[in-house]
Amino acid sequence: MNPQGEALGLEKRIESVEMRGIVKRFPGVLANDHIDFDVHAGEIHALLGENGAGKTTLMNVLYGLYQPDEGEIYVNGRRVVIGSPYQAIKLGIGMVHQHFMLAQPLTVAENVVLGLPSPREPLLDLAQAEKRINEISQAYGLKVDPRAQVWQLAVGEQQRVEIIKALYRQAALLILDEPTAVLTPQEVKELFVVLRRMAEQGHAIIFITHKLHEVMALSDRITVLKAGRVVATVNRSDATPEKLAQMMVGREVLFRLPKEKVEKGRVILQVKSLEALGDKGLPALKEVSLAVHQREILGIAGVSGNGQRELAEVIAGLRPAREGKVLIDGQDVTNRSPCDIIEQGLAYIPEERLQMGVVTDFSVAENMILETHGQRPFADGGFLPLNRCWFLNRRAIEDYATQKISEYDVKTPDLRTPARHLSGGNIQRLILARELSRQPKLLLAAQPTRGLDIGATEYIRRKLLEERARGTAILLISEDLDEILALSDRIAVMYEGEIVGIVPGEGADVEQLGLMMAGALRLEAGPTQ
Repeated sequence: MNPQGEALGLEKRIESVEMRGIVKRFPGVLANDHIDFDVHAGEIHALLGENGAGKTTLMNVLYGLYQPDEGEIYVNGRRVVIGSPYQAIKLGIGMVHQHFMLAQPLTVAENVVLGLPSPREPLLDLAQAEKRINEISQAYGLKVDPRAQVWQLAVGEQQRVEIIKALYRQAALLILDEPTAVLTPQEVKELFVVLRRMAEQGHAIIFITHKLHEVMALSDRITVLKAGRVVATVNRSDATPEKLAQMMVGREVLFRLPKEKVEKGRVILQVKSLEALGDKGLPALKEVSLAVHQREILGIAGVSGNGQRELAEVIAGLRPAREGKVLIDGQDVTNRSPCDIIEQGLAYIPEERLQMGVVTDFSVAENMILETHGQRPFADGGFLPLNRCWFLNRRAIEDYATQKISEYDVKTPDLRTPARHLSGGNIQRLILARELSRQPKLLLAAQPTRGLDIGATEYIRRKLLEERARGTAILLISEDLDEILALSDRIAVMYEGEIVGIVPGEGADVEQLGLMMAGALRLEAGPTQ
């Protein structure tokens, strides 16, 4: 069989896959606890669960990245041992990971055949590969140019390349891990059309997501995991978002938090004609202007990589501005140090919580006072002028940390536990506790719920609304459009480093926002305030 040129079709037909009694242990963690799971041809089976419930671990076992400690896997009723992704692919099992595995400088065709033998060794038969890619594209509605370089493609197009890679290798079962996390609403719709078409043509699909409305829109069956075990497997017709959330979290979850009507106050953050470079030395921010008031949440919507990260870093003093100004409560803080900007009233929840939000080797207590460690009562033991350092008051630090851990319900074995041992949701609670306890004037929240389960997400969003009611100005940067719509008083959309429109949050049109996020619509310049 020629791996680069089979006729289009399901040569590796999968009628069913069964996982029976799967157990996977890591040091100190039972990730999968005797899990039974199955999927059939023509079916879209959603896999739900909180962070750490064992979803990705289970799929990594099926794809051969992990070996189970106990349990068996059956393909079409025959027991198989999947020792590697290569063996999974030979069986017809493909996986599209949340973070794409593409070589950016190569073309689509070069990425698709990467790692496959060529009939013209040592040369590649790219003409044959391009023909096959076009056949797959037409059969499944995966429009993409085989000769385009990957770095030139939009995020949604790169995801299509990943799916084509799996189909090129004759995947009859496709596993998708959080496939809509970085897509516009239009791209999500297009992806769903593709997945339904694949199911209709006999593929089996496993769909991992946190977004319950997507599960209800797409899946045929739903399996919910909690603490490494199966809670239930239900048909979509028997499920509701409320029931699924209850199974995932073990309590009722509010999807639409009550948003108190408040009068916005004076302008706290003002950004004027801001320009900055990205990591590659190219323009990342172009004439960005906006304002955020007291008791207001201004949401920044946009597909990843359109200047949102650079905007947050310039405001926080982590990236220099080339032109323009940043003012906090009337004070010019442009290109000031992060310490100076914090003193002006900024609280910052960075998008990379592990790299920038905490010092992973520091204890929970030490992380709780990172920005105030030089102030009393934490630094109450004298000062060494030569070393420019304070003696820390450990008792005061631990008393304070104990109070905040209780107040923000940070689940940690001990105050002295290194932050790296906490879950993502508990690290985010720790950061919130530290930042909000300073009663800031301005809260800059960048991707505050990214990667968090539905329970932790509800908690973070509730805290943001409470902070808004307290009088804080909040700049919310999120790639989750549902989050932007649920929390924002006004919504600004960024595309290629520019603000292409600002609209009221109430009654915002999702289609319009999606077109703006894709660069297909620009609103007339209006007031930034």
